[in-house]
Amino acid sequence: MKYRTLGKTGMKVSVIGIGTWQFGGEWGKNFTSDEVRQILATGRDLGINLIDTAECYGDHLSESLIGQAIAGERDKWIIATKFGHRFTGHLKRSDDRTAADMREQLEASLKALKTDYIDLYQYHSIRDSEFDNEELRDALEKEKKAGKIRHIGNSISNGIDLVHQASRSGWANVEALQLVYNRLERKAEAVFDICQQQKLGVLARVPLASGFLSGKYRRGATFQAGDVRAARTQEQIDQQLAEVERIAKEEVPPGVDMAQWALGWCLRDPVVTAVIPGCKSPEQVKANAAAAELVETIE
Repeated sequence: MKYRTLGKTGMKVSVIGIGTWQFGGEWGKNFTSDEVRQILATGRDLGINLIDTAECYGDHLSESLIGQAIAGERDKWIIATKFGHRFTGHLKRSDDRTAADMREQLEASLKALKTDYIDLYQYHSIRDSEFDNEELRDALEKEKKAGKIRHIGNSISNGIDLVHQASRSGWANVEALQLVYNRLERKAEAVFDICQQQKLGVLARVPLASGFLSGKYRRGATFQAGDVRAARTQEQIDQQLAEVERIAKEEVPPGVDMAQWALGWCLRDPVVTAVIPGCKSPEQVKANAAAAELVETIE
């Protein structure tokens, strides 16, 4: 495993992390405590030390499964979680972004994770007007001084202009950004200069484009009800998979696993600290971790 420093936080994180939206049950599978324990134990043994989760991956369900799985070894992990939504049903959320909402969600996250501190507490896909809320900023800083939060981050939605919130990271005491970034979606590059100037860590989320860059799917693929990808039209799916086929033919070196190449592709730029792919089994964790070996080989 390789490690990079997450911007101004000073935390050394594995370049391959573990994303955990799937533990909330919205990716076509429900996970047991034992399954999550095996996944995280495999990651730990391979040198992975970064877990990314959120308040609304289930009603703190993902956090609860993680808390159970890492009981007794909290010090081996850097945990990033988020605030800003409340789970109201499968793929349904309400927006809860006031200072009071944040404090309530933080306490619920600490309880679910069975910990007394969060390493990286992130705004979760909030609007510019909500990000600019001084009361919320000050409340986060107060929780940080109390020791419940070590560092503040911002997971920015791809549906808004990234520049505004990235530019105001210093004002908000944000030390790391989480951005959608993969070979199919490169909007995040618009703020890479800002990240370098402000010494912000960057976590690349959805690095496998929701599995499309895994190499497993071809045009015509469909997804079962309950899988978040089933919300896309067949035309959207086929368009993206056509581009994936082109990339596989023209860019991925012969004999190289496409998913590992795609993770390494995100990390080819040193501004990206780590990727946080999801995984549904210990085998997928092993495959993801192997991508660390490709970091210096992809241009």
